[in-house]
Amino acid sequence: MPQSQQEEEEGDVVEIVTTTGDRDVVDEGHFTSESAQILIGEIMGCNRDLENIKQNINDVQNKMKNHSALLESFFSF
Repeated sequence: MPQSQQEEEEGDVVEIVTTTGDRDVVDEGHFTSESAQILIGEIMGCNRDLENIKQNINDVQNKMKNHSALLESFFSF
């Protein structure tokens, strides 16, 4: 590998940006399988949170439909 290419690769960093704007910059040389496992765990936790939010939205939409149907039947008399 040419020296300049190797220097470029060693100078690369991995940047992780969360939705809150937090940033973690990890030097590529220190990006280990342990740190990858930690990130995977965080991603899985976020995915679980997202699924819970989706379910909550679905529940609210169903309640709104039920309330709307109830109001329609009430005012149709």
